[in-house]
Amino acid sequence: MRQPVSPPQIDDQQFDRIAALTYRESGIKLVPEKRAMVQSRLRHRLRALNIEGFSSYADHVTSTQGADERRFMISALTTNVTQFFREAQHFEALCRAMLPEFTERVSTKRRIRIWSAGCSNGQEPYSIAMHLLAQEPKLALADFRILATDIDPRVISFASKGQYSPAQLSELPQEHLECFTTERPDQTGDRIINDTLKSIVSFRELNLFSDWPMQFQFDAIFCRNVVIYFDQTMQEKLWPRFSRALQPGGLFFLGHSERIADPSAYGFRSCGTTAYVKSTPQNFKAQ
Repeated sequence: MRQPVSPPQIDDQQFDRIAALTYRESGIKLVPEKRAMVQSRLRHRLRALNIEGFSSYADHVTSTQGADERRFMISALTTNVTQFFREAQHFEALCRAMLPEFTERVSTKRRIRIWSAGCSNGQEPYSIAMHLLAQEPKLALADFRILATDIDPRVISFASKGQYSPAQLSELPQEHLECFTTERPDQTGDRIINDTLKSIVSFRELNLFSDWPMQFQFDAIFCRNVVIYFDQTMQEKLWPRFSRALQPGGLFFLGHSERIADPSAYGFRSCGTTAYVKSTPQNFKAQ
């Protein structure tokens, strides 16, 4: 009788190799306490590649032939927790500060650009669009676009479809549910984001530590519950880049447990709970 094969185990050396690669590729810091999580999440990658152990997997993923697998590995290790209108005070702050200016741009045909960096399954950028359109429907006729990016190709694919379950929609106000989504005809209860919102929000895969292809500045940037996974060194690489990507007077939002230690060093000043405004066009630390 064949003995059952025990699942592969990851040892300290293999974990260290994978953690170092993850940090180098994505900025995500994997502490030793995350070893069990890494082992659990990567076992299915070993099965998919027909690799028997983590030593061989580490060899493969760190090799020149492992570029595609590195993307799958980062995807497997990424945590995607989000919901519609999470930390709703930021949507209110955006409207209070920017809606009069945005409304004026409708008639002057000037563009409106917002970036959801680390958009996960898409609830955040769709929430931004819903909240602004509910306050000013004319924005649907403006040059109004939201760029939504994430390092994980799986969530980008999911978000682009714009289909959400009743559980995922539970935090959505009823009036938004009726105005901005339609029910699928298959009676599953799932609903689909309408075409108006889909035309405003575009999804792209992007590693925040790679080159940013955008050639313009944004009116607001949401990067919430993302930098919590980065250490201070990596965070301080991002702050000046985000500052350069914002228009003077633009808004920058972080998650509830995230802070910029010295906002003025990067041209920001605090304007609310984990909310910052770009106060100067320059005069901040070099990248």
